[in-house]
Amino acid sequence: MKVHRLVATAALLAAPVTAFAQAAAQGADPRLERLKAEALTAVEGKAKMVQEIVDMLFSFGELGFQEFETSKYLTGILEQNGFTVEHRVAGIPTAWVARWGSGKPVISLGSDIDGIPQANQKPGVGYREAQINLAPGHGEGHNSGQAVNIAAALVVKQIMERERIPGTLVLWPGVAEEQLGTKAFLVRAGVFKDVDATIFTHVSSSLGVSWGPGFGNALISAEFRFRGQTAHSAGAPWRGKSALDAVMLMAQAWEMKREHLELQQRSHYVIPDGGDQPNVVPQTASIWFYFRHLDYDRTLPMFEAARKMAEGAALMTDTKVDTVMILGSAMDQHMNKAIAETMQRNIERVGMPKWDANDLTLARALQRELGVRESGLDTTVSRLMPPNPNAVRMGGGSDDIGDVSWNVPTVTLGYPSNIPGGPGHNWANAIAMATPIAHKGALQGAKVQALTLLDMFLTPKVISDAWDYFNTVQTKDRKYKPFIRPVDQPAIWLNADIMAKYREEMRKYYYDPTKYRTYLEQLGIKYPTVKGIAQ
Repeated sequence: MKVHRLVATAALLAAPVTAFAQAAAQGADPRLERLKAEALTAVEGKAKMVQEIVDMLFSFGELGFQEFETSKYLTGILEQNGFTVEHRVAGIPTAWVARWGSGKPVISLGSDIDGIPQANQKPGVGYREAQINLAPGHGEGHNSGQAVNIAAALVVKQIMERERIPGTLVLWPGVAEEQLGTKAFLVRAGVFKDVDATIFTHVSSSLGVSWGPGFGNALISAEFRFRGQTAHSAGAPWRGKSALDAVMLMAQAWEMKREHLELQQRSHYVIPDGGDQPNVVPQTASIWFYFRHLDYDRTLPMFEAARKMAEGAALMTDTKVDTVMILGSAMDQHMNKAIAETMQRNIERVGMPKWDANDLTLARALQRELGVRESGLDTTVSRLMPPNPNAVRMGGGSDDIGDVSWNVPTVTLGYPSNIPGGPGHNWANAIAMATPIAHKGALQGAKVQALTLLDMFLTPKVISDAWDYFNTVQTKDRKYKPFIRPVDQPAIWLNADIMAKYREEMRKYYYDPTKYRTYLEQLGIKYPTVKGIAQ
């Protein structure tokens, strides 16, 4: 178990006695307030950078494990600004870790970068209109989080250099988050072994942070592959052993199992391989499941039950279970109280973006198109609420930031770059993501991020309190147990075929900031374009 005793080494500057006393009581450097005011102005000066990063990543639209253009672009920015970048981390071609600085504390900043299949959508258009039909796109908004982190990190880096503030910044991407495919492997590779705290950023429609347990379901992503024997489906079907029959029997067995599972579980599957053609008995077939429940101890039995079903399906069809592969996993999340409380004060200071009439018109038009309440855009920050021990959790989505949260004090900053009311993982969630809504929201997130970084670097008590909560509350009765096994490796082949199908056509739409101020301008889209308003 780590013991963190940080010593403030930066020289104290002259300050009024009252300000000095208040800072000393909190263990804070009396320069802090002055540097925070400077950081707010400096981040505002990064608005163009934020817009370009958001728009560029949106134009790439890459799926998990295939974020090659995205990672090349982001690491290029960081290297140009003095960061040392390690590539292919944990054996993942698009994973990287960028480091700058020296000494303690070590603060890591992460955000996801992958897109959603079939979510290709023209930005700023308040109804379904793809650029490339059925191509991938950023139908969740993962194109925006790295802009938050990079803008904040560059501002804080400049201040730290000038003021000779000790500490280390570490930036990294959430590769293949939609497959829950990499963060457990990053943990296993030791990316967070020297990290004192992690701030994760994720797109939202509001500005907020939370603490405590109960965020996100635990998850195991597993593929079951069966092997049989081919035969002529009409000429000699009795000589065939259908792997597809095994897949279908397993799927049906799981449907019967659902009736006897707790209500909080979520489970879903697709069939990646269903055979080659109808007149050949399928020799190979596979079924890919996501098993989700509230925590490790309730998720693992779902996976084990599915393993038994696979063996039973193989017995019934005289086939074999060829392989059972864990393709990804996620732990339920536990977010840190001390960091969240520090961040909340900065959230309240920064506040929400100032939305204009165009932003509100797009939001309400999309909500009307989706048949949800026309609430427009959020205008107030989220309150920081303590966890409710009596709340009944009913399950839901997952994020492998949970694995990080069980290894180092972690929070997730939600920043307001998307429109309320979208279904998630859908073209509708892409509409705002290369518009002023996304740009303004990411900029506000970067301001909160920069202020919180300064708190962590200049107030040792924030980090010590974070580890005290982590050691005495969070991990008192529960330790980290990863779902991935020693034999499991990142599923780096996933989505390669989809991107190979669409990448060359998508390349025609890559953003060129040397010619166009914004991606909307490059596409010739009037903002906003909505039904009922003449263009």
